[in-house]
Amino acid sequence: MIIRTHYSLLANRLQESERPLIQVLYGPRQVGKTTMALQLKERLKIPCHYVSADNVHPDGQLWIEQQWTNLRVILKSSGAPAALLIIDEVQKVANWSEQVKKEWDTDTRDKINIKVVLSGSSRLLLQQGLTESLAGRYERIYLSHWSYTEMHEAFGVTPDEYVWYGGYPGSAMLYKDEDRWKDYIKNSIVEPSISKDVLMLTRIDKPALLKRLFEMGCIYSSQILSFNKILGQLLDAGNTVTLSHYLELLNQAGLLAGIEKYSPDMIRQRASSPKFQVHNMALLTAMQPYMMREVANQTDKWGRWVESAVGSHLLNHALQEGYSLYYWRHRNDEIDFVMDNKKSVAAIEVKGGYTTRARGMAAFQKKYRPDKTYLIGRNGMPWQEFLKINPAELF
Repeated sequence: MIIRTHYSLLANRLQESERPLIQVLYGPRQVGKTTMALQLKERLKIPCHYVSADNVHPDGQLWIEQQWTNLRVILKSSGAPAALLIIDEVQKVANWSEQVKKEWDTDTRDKINIKVVLSGSSRLLLQQGLTESLAGRYERIYLSHWSYTEMHEAFGVTPDEYVWYGGYPGSAMLYKDEDRWKDYIKNSIVEPSISKDVLMLTRIDKPALLKRLFEMGCIYSSQILSFNKILGQLLDAGNTVTLSHYLELLNQAGLLAGIEKYSPDMIRQRASSPKFQVHNMALLTAMQPYMMREVANQTDKWGRWVESAVGSHLLNHALQEGYSLYYWRHRNDEIDFVMDNKKSVAAIEVKGGYTTRARGMAAFQKKYRPDKTYLIGRNGMPWQEFLKINPAELF
């Protein structure tokens, strides 16, 4: 049985608490949230009740109350000191947080020790509910895309395979049939992530534009494009504000981010052209017509995949570790990635192809004096080794 890193943290929190507790487990689709919840159900030695809101009517507050009431009866009859309620995809119930607050407050008042795990794949809607109703009543655990180390330990994935196929565990058995693998990524991950986690749960006036932006962003992952240039390549053109909003929604869904330019001036950061970055390398590869053997044999093209894999690794850990991720460019000088944890700054240049010169490092050092600088790839830390470390250790 595969146990992810955060399982122990979540299990310990639940076991050690002697009072009602709410844990929020969130992250993109297909990264193991449901599996982790079911592992808890099997291993904790207390009454557990698992339910999913996937097929519940959106106006399902009464349904949440019923699940809670049923578990209270089970807990009372069992004589156990505590019980566990797991509600998967809770964000699909309208006003879910208000009902959770009501039931949790009741348990707290009546000293009923029901521990709750809420999970969901919509970071945006989960955050709205947590902010509005559950302030001070919960702890969060972000479950990111699978790292190279996790994919290697679970499935024996090589560094090259991770760069190409990314970190979706459900796709690992399809690597030998790339066409079938691409269909799986598009139809089982991308389509429901966009149609269920973005389009159905958020108002989108131009859904075709959002989907085209996603496809284009994946194709140009690790590259910097201005929104005006993007508009010139899209048939259903909106405006730069709309594109920026849609890109943030795709980021919230764990699909595609727009990394901002590093600058101590926040206004300049937000006005910068975004650097597209996929959250999972599978999204870059699935949107391309190439096969792995074609790209791996072209050093410069493969270097772009490597740079994007490094960016994906940095991005996923940024969401877990709390540091900010940027790029930097001034005229002809450029730094691939800049990490900032408010106490120190680390600059990272990636060289996955023939080029070995870190062109912008000297200019960035002179202007900002970063605490650390790193060269990943040729003449620097091997990118294969970089994918094994927690980037937070670089500060």
